[in-house]
This record gives sequence, structure tokens and C-alpha cells, in this order.
Amino acid sequence: MEFLRLIHGYQFNNAAAFFFPTPYALATLVLFIWSVAPAIKGRVGPGFMVWLRLTWGLTLLPGVTGVLLALGGAKVPSATDVGKGVTKYGFPADPSRDWEHWMYAGFCLLSLYVIELMIREKLTPQRLGLRFLPVVTLFLYGCAYMVGRVAVFPGSTPGT
Repeated sequence: MEFLRLIHGYQFNNAAAFFFPTPYALATLVLFIWSVAPAIKGRVGPGFMVWLRLTWGLTLLPGVTGVLLALGGAKVPSATDVGKGVTKYGFPADPSRDWEHWMYAGFCLLSLYVIELMIREKLTPQRLGLRFLPVVTLFLYGCAYMVGRVAVFPGSTPGT
């Protein structure tokens, strides 16, 4: 169980964590920056596809471990009271953050699926879809960022 928590909960502990608290958020940020080139050129290069596959892997690894942890009864750290109403990070416990963590993770999966549909011309013609690629990847980055943020910080209603 501790090995699963180690894999699932890895976070950066430096000043850059303000922009990307987890390796997954970093991968989605790079994907967002990289998505500008296909939007301008109108075609997707092999490097972008490799990075997209890496991002899928970085989505599924914590996703699968998170499901296994949830089946074991674990909740997100910001929702878990370790004593005296605080979390392991020293903030007030906020049980509502658990469902938010799941919601943002679901949005990440949905965003990656939409990106795949846009690239493969299943949703729109490819040139049109690629113009919207930076918007979808920015949404993906925002959701990935919030997955890490929700896991640590309480929301507006701590203690409820």
C-alpha cells in the first residue's frame, strides 16, 4: 500500500511546483506548449505523438494506483483527518476535496480522449481540430494542475 501511495502521490518540492506540482502536470504543460506548433502548421509531428503517449502513461499510472488506493479505503490527503482536524500537510481537513480529485482526473482522461479524436479526424477535420488543440491542452494542463492542488490544499469549506 505504501508503494502505491509513493507512486500515486509523488510531488515536486521546489519553487517550480507552483507551476507544475507533479510530473503529470509538467508533462501536460509541455504538451500545451508543444500544441501551438501543430495548430500553426496544420499537422502533427511524430515527436508530439510520442509526448502525447508519454502523457497518457503519466495519466494512467497515477490513475490506476489511485483506483487501487480508493478500493483499499484511502482518500485524498486534503480530505483525510490525521488528528485534531488537520491533514498530513497541516491544513484543515476538507472531505469535499475527495470527489473534486476524482472529477479533475476524469476531466484529464476526457481531454486526452478529445485530443486523440481531434488528431485522428474523428471529431472534426484535422486542420480545424488542430486549431483548437492548444485550447484543449490548456484545459488538460489546468485539470492536471488541479489534481495535484486538490490533493494538498483545502477548499473553501474545510471541515465539512
